[in-house]
Amino acid sequence: MEFDSACIHRVKIVIIVKFSAGVGMKGVILAGGLGTRLRPLTKVTNKHLLPVFNKPMIYYPLETLVDAGITDIMIVTGGSDAGDFLRLLGNGKQFGLEQINYAYQEGEGGIAEALSHAEYFADQELLCVILGDNLVEKSIRPYVEDFERIGKGAKILLKEVEDPQRFGVPELNGKRVIRIEEKPAVPKSCYAVTGIYMYDSEVFDIVKTLKPSNRGELEITDVNNAYIERNLMTYDVLDGWWTDAGTFDSLLKASNLVAETERKLGRGR
Repeated sequence: MEFDSACIHRVKIVIIVKFSAGVGMKGVILAGGLGTRLRPLTKVTNKHLLPVFNKPMIYYPLETLVDAGITDIMIVTGGSDAGDFLRLLGNGKQFGLEQINYAYQEGEGGIAEALSHAEYFADQELLCVILGDNLVEKSIRPYVEDFERIGKGAKILLKEVEDPQRFGVPELNGKRVIRIEEKPAVPKSCYAVTGIYMYDSEVFDIVKTLKPSNRGELEITDVNNAYIERNLMTYDVLDGWWTDAGTFDSLLKASNLVAETERKLGRGR
């Protein structure tokens, strides 16, 4: 059988364009909890619906995933305000999405417990998980694509901070993570584990083996340490700024960082 060479070239171009349009991973945004550290702001609404500069907080992790090429996304939330996410976001048309999936978490079982609600949505695919109060300056797409190439295990994203004792802190040995310690009095590095995690489908089996911590919750640090013990953890250091927005100070910091970034891009108001 003979093929027209021009036709072959056209087919190749179509394939390249389709491949570069997105990644094959799924995304999960964890936006539950009671937001008690932000009372009274959260007395009548979910923390992730509060404003950060000129947008609701939940917009930022959603835009982070879409910018990384992830378009199959689930939001896990809870409480009496869960329906507000549907009213605000709908099916995600304004983000270029065909639909957004939703799951409901009852109570406060911890980050790992919240993640367990995404098991059927994940359907054995790789996952990028982001906490709903985490904001980043630059695209995480390079890290997502690197994890997709690896195809198994887990990846965490780190950021150097002035107060690592507030976060999960990794002990590092070159490019290896030895262990992660949650809120240590004497941190073993100056890095915080950000609220952006990437996992293979084994994460759900790991969550099922966890026991509640002293807080009565299933901890994501225990999930990450399980991957470390299996020698299946990699990490990258985030480029650009990163912050959470779960306290009054960090909420203000997040708004100021976004405002400054928008002004630099000529979009500030």
